[in-house]
Amino acid sequence: MTTVTLIPGDGIGPEVSAATTRVVDALDAGIEWDLHEAGLPAIETHGTPLPQHVLDSIAKNKNALKGPVTTPVGTGFRSINVALRQELDLFASVRPCRLFPGVPSRFADIDIVVVRENTEDLYEGIEFERDSPQLKKLRGYLEYMHGFPIARDAGVSVKPISISATTAIVAFAFEFARRHKRAKVTLGHKANIMRFSDGVWLETAEQLALNYPDVPFEAMQVDEMAMWLAWLPNDLDVVVLPNLYGDIISDLCAGLVGGLGMAPGMNLGKDYAVFEPTHGSAPDIAGKNLANPIAMILSAVLMLRYLDLGEHADRLEGAVASVLGSGAIKPADFRAPGAPSTTTEIADAIVEAIAS
Repeated sequence: MTTVTLIPGDGIGPEVSAATTRVVDALDAGIEWDLHEAGLPAIETHGTPLPQHVLDSIAKNKNALKGPVTTPVGTGFRSINVALRQELDLFASVRPCRLFPGVPSRFADIDIVVVRENTEDLYEGIEFERDSPQLKKLRGYLEYMHGFPIARDAGVSVKPISISATTAIVAFAFEFARRHKRAKVTLGHKANIMRFSDGVWLETAEQLALNYPDVPFEAMQVDEMAMWLAWLPNDLDVVVLPNLYGDIISDLCAGLVGGLGMAPGMNLGKDYAVFEPTHGSAPDIAGKNLANPIAMILSAVLMLRYLDLGEHADRLEGAVASVLGSGAIKPADFRAPGAPSTTTEIADAIVEAIAS
C-alpha cells in the first residue's frame, strides 16, 4: 500500500476529489488515502486555512493529492497554494497541456508542458501597503538614494529572482525535456525591461543551456510567447517561466486544450510532491454536481507516474481518453449542445472504461 495525503479543499474541491478517489480506487493500485482539511473548512475548525497537521501528513507521506482551495480576500490569510509551495520547497510547478480527442479546440495535436518557478518572483509576498509607515520609509529611501519617485497613492510589491532558484528550475526543465525526449526548451522573460530581475533569469539560463547541448534551447520575450501560443502553438514544446508569467501562460495553454477543467498540475521539490488541478474552487457551482473532475483525475495520473505506478497511470489516462474520444460525456465547461454531464456521470463513465 502507498499512503497519499488527500486534501479535498473547498468549493467544488470535495466533488472533484470524490470523483478522483473513486476512479483511482477502481484501478486497485494500492493507494490508501490520508484525509486532511485545508481551506475554508479548516478555518472553521482550526482557525487557519493551512493547519500544521496538513503539513505533517505531507512530510510523513512525501506526497499529496489536493483539490482547489479558497483563500478568503481581505482576511490576512496568505494563499494556501503559495504557502504549501514555500513551506515544502516545491520549487517546480509542472503543468502539462495536452489536447485529448473529442475535446473542442481551435487547434490540433497540442502537447505543451509549462514549467514554472514556484518559490520567488512577485509571488514571494514582499509587499508594502499603500500609506503604510514601511512604504513611506521605502519611498523616502528610493527617492533620496536613487532618484526613483513612487506615487504617494501606490502600493508596492518587490520582485526577487535569484541565480540559485533560476538554476534549479531551468536545470529541471532541461532534465525533464531530456528524460521525456521533448523537442526543445523555450525560456520566457522580459529582460529587455526588467534588467536586474528578468536579466538574472535570462543570463543564468543561457549559461546553463551550454550544459545541455543535446536539448535545443531558445529564449523569447513572454509577450511574444503569448502571441505564438495564440497563433502557432505547435511551435512550442517545453516552456520554462518565472512564477507570475508561468501562472498566466499556463492558463493560456489550458485554453488551447479545453480549458482549466482539462489542465492537471504537479508541484515538485527534492523531498515532496503535491498534485492538483490548476483551476480554482468555483464556489458559484459548488454543490451542483456540475464541476468537471478531469483536471484532478489527470493530476492523479501524474501522481501515479511519480509513485512508479506507470501501468495504473496508463490505464487511467487511457480510460479518460477513451471516454472523451467517444463523446459519451460533455462536461459543462465544454459548452457543448445539450445537457452537460454531471460530475458523477463523468466519474461513472471513466470507472466503466477502466473496467472494460
